[in-house]
Amino acid sequence: MALSVSLKRVFIFIIILIGLIIAVPLIAALFVDNDFSVERQIVIDKPSDEVFEYVRMLRNQDEYSKWATMDPNMTNSYTGEDGTVGFISAWEGNDDVGKGEQEIVRIEEGKRIDTKLRFIEPFESQADAYMITESISENQTRVTWGFDSSMPYPMNLMLLVVDFNEAIGEDYQYGLDKLKAIIESMEPEDGEATTDTETT
Repeated sequence: MALSVSLKRVFIFIIILIGLIIAVPLIAALFVDNDFSVERQIVIDKPSDEVFEYVRMLRNQDEYSKWATMDPNMTNSYTGEDGTVGFISAWEGNDDVGKGEQEIVRIEEGKRIDTKLRFIEPFESQADAYMITESISENQTRVTWGFDSSMPYPMNLMLLVVDFNEAIGEDYQYGLDKLKAIIESMEPEDGEATTDTETT
């Protein structure tokens, strides 16, 4: 009889312990901010108009984005006129790049491009991305690349254990470094926007 009571107490203790293990992270997630941002900058030794005309073209991101290098077999499709509001660049690749699309939603001529990132696989989420070009001298331009996003509860608990600003920031910095090398090596006419339209 005493053994039966002891086993019951042990069983109750285990149930309570499991409940606490599950409940504590869920409760902690209630106090974790859902929003996070990533931003990096670089100075490019070219006039701001040349830099802007290059970065406004989403298809050019395939030349400098870190994610474009993660899957050589990644497929891309485009809808609309690049460099204009409404243009969509979509991709599908391996587990590293997943599946999603990016749409130009706002352009401030010569200064800023805003896009909406819609990730479909491996998980669904959205982010607001932007590129800002700022003239700091006749032949120097500061480029700021960043995005704002959020994680729903309880996934926001990941923000306590994963430094997204550092992880994604490294990829942005890689892209900016490559962007600088590309633009500084171009002749002025190389950076002119193309006007071809491709719809898939």
